[in-house]
Amino acid sequence: MGHHMNRRASCHDLQSFLACLVLTVVPAACAGRYAAPISAELKHFEYSQIHMGVRARIVLYAVSDAKAAEAARAAFARIAVLDAMMSDYRSDSELMRLCNLAGTGPVAVSDELFEVLTFAKTLHEQSGGAFDVTAGPVVRLWREMRRSGMRASQEAIAAARDQVGSQWMHLDDDAQTVELRKAGMRLDLGGVAKGYACDAAAEVLRVHGIDRYLVSLAGDIVVGQAPPDRRAWEVMIEAGVHPVADEAMPALQLVNAAVSTSGDAQQFVEIEGVRYSHIVDPRTGLGSPRRIAATVMAPRGMTADALATALCLLPPEVGLGLVSRYSGAAAQIEEATAQGATLRTTGRMKSVP
Repeated sequence: MGHHMNRRASCHDLQSFLACLVLTVVPAACAGRYAAPISAELKHFEYSQIHMGVRARIVLYAVSDAKAAEAARAAFARIAVLDAMMSDYRSDSELMRLCNLAGTGPVAVSDELFEVLTFAKTLHEQSGGAFDVTAGPVVRLWREMRRSGMRASQEAIAAARDQVGSQWMHLDDDAQTVELRKAGMRLDLGGVAKGYACDAAAEVLRVHGIDRYLVSLAGDIVVGQAPPDRRAWEVMIEAGVHPVADEAMPALQLVNAAVSTSGDAQQFVEIEGVRYSHIVDPRTGLGSPRRIAATVMAPRGMTADALATALCLLPPEVGLGLVSRYSGAAAQIEEATAQGATLRTTGRMKSVP
């Protein structure tokens, strides 16, 4: 699994892999400096750093340079802590330490990792296995196939798939432990960790007295109260696989909400004449061959992030049905097939002013 990242206008540093989110109400500003005051009290600030392998961006409104800088530093520090916990690229992360103990019994984990894995296991069940954070073995094998441009043998794919399955991940709520019951299991949080990190950074900003903010990590965005003199943060969805999206969708108006995109426009590979997405289907062990873009709005970044990933691996009707199970969530799915492009949305996405 995994996903996301360019924008145009004032948001040049964020590009999702299929649907491009464009913030149109935030004036451009240099990182760490403020633009002209928006009101008598609040000024606009922007900051950016590299975290989780992508550009992390924070836009906020505060009364002073010092207050803005302090809040942004704390938010970035929180993202860095979560990266150290949840990265599958860092051998010393909490996630990898847990994976190295697969098959040895229950392991006590942090509050944050337990929360993410609990959410992920529930979504695995609800999505019929399309969303699966135990997909690490097939994700690693798929990375090798992408690098070499050659498909692995059926035996290698089958061996990797045999180590995948959230049914083998046991969570004990009372003891707050995780047990990976098969040796060789590997977790991959690429489809959920960035959204969770946006949520966590937003919480830090609120603790520091900042309630008008935007936090973005690749294709994941979490916003708070609207900017001064605005009724919402305005996010435009740029067409992914077909211009039908721009024609059909108005700008999204977000307040205290999250939005995430997933798709294959920027990261794909052709192997033996077949185009595959970077998003790995844990049920096949291969990248998805579908040309699809999914955008999800939800109250939390973790929810939007994970649902956007799942929607790229489910039939559109099934995916939209899954989204309807989450209070306050809405989605758009754009897909290109041999018969043409289709655009499906939930009612709430259609009704956004």
